[in-house]
Amino acid sequence: MSVRILALVGSLRAGSHNRQLAEAAVKLAPEGVEVEVFEGLADIPFYNEDIDVEGSVPAAAAKLREAAQAADAFLFFSPEYNGTMPAVLKNAIDWLSRPYGAGALVGKPAAAVGTAFGQFGGVWAQDEVRKAVGVAGGKVLEDVKLAIPGSMTRFAETHPADDAEVAADLAEVVARLHGTVGAAA
Repeated sequence: MSVRILALVGSLRAGSHNRQLAEAAVKLAPEGVEVEVFEGLADIPFYNEDIDVEGSVPAAAAKLREAAQAADAFLFFSPEYNGTMPAVLKNAIDWLSRPYGAGALVGKPAAAVGTAFGQFGGVWAQDEVRKAVGVAGGKVLEDVKLAIPGSMTRFAETHPADDAEVAADLAEVVARLHGTVGAAA
């Protein structure tokens, strides 16, 4: 059985270290696991029930929901903006939380990881992601964590996939997420 993990990256910046971390997860996925980095979070309008109407959901939001429905699990990559997750990631979670009680996250395993400039690697933001995904019905893997501090210096000249420690830790996260999907099946 092939497992599909949808990766959502909370940074829109072209040189984002969290984006690079997601790219590393794609490369490090074991056989039988496909990690897909979702493209298009910047195009999704802020969640508003007035536009979340069957038959007229904005195309970008519908694309996100379709990708999420097809996923077996989720891997959120979050930098830390002012002590919390970026708005683009929260907005994606909001769209995926609807319809209430039957959103695309419900019952599916999810983990939050990331890197940030500060000394704690974005742990506050990742905690907020876990909280929001859990409220939205996701099966949050609370013990699967990876917060990499000092992103600006650590990854200044090295891609996360080429950092042996990061690659090993990230491969473990993907493997644990995969193992949870297998256990639920």
